[in-house]
Amino acid sequence: MKQEVVLSVRGSQRYGNQEPEVIELVTEGTMEYVSGGWDISYQETELTGMEGVTTTFRVEPERVTLLRTGALNSKMVFQQGVSDDSLYQMPFGTLMLTVTATHVFFDIVPDGGVVDLSYEINIENSEAGIIDYHLDIRAK
Repeated sequence: MKQEVVLSVRGSQRYGNQEPEVIELVTEGTMEYVSGGWDISYQETELTGMEGVTTTFRVEPERVTLLRTGALNSKMVFQQGVSDDSLYQMPFGTLMLTVTATHVFFDIVPDGGVVDLSYEINIENSEAGIIDYHLDIRAK
């Protein structure tokens, strides 16, 4: 059964010795147990620069998949120590992304939980830094 949740999302991207760029967002979303995994979804806003995009974290026993649909489309799969190639489709073109998860942790129960991801990202075979996501999920 799909339930409404409150999500606290903290994302940071760092490159080399530069200060990390951090985005924090508290928003409403949904959480649903489907086919052996959890789907946690929310609508992006102007604050994240991705207005018109639905973001879904698909949490399964061996991996976390980050899906974005709408104004842009992407699918990134995170399994610790495994590289995943995917296309990042935007209105003005498509980029090839490679993500390599360095940390994947989740603890999800029916009334909420947490997802932590750290990964290295390459865009068109060029190093683009390290991204960390922390997602807190609470039943409404």
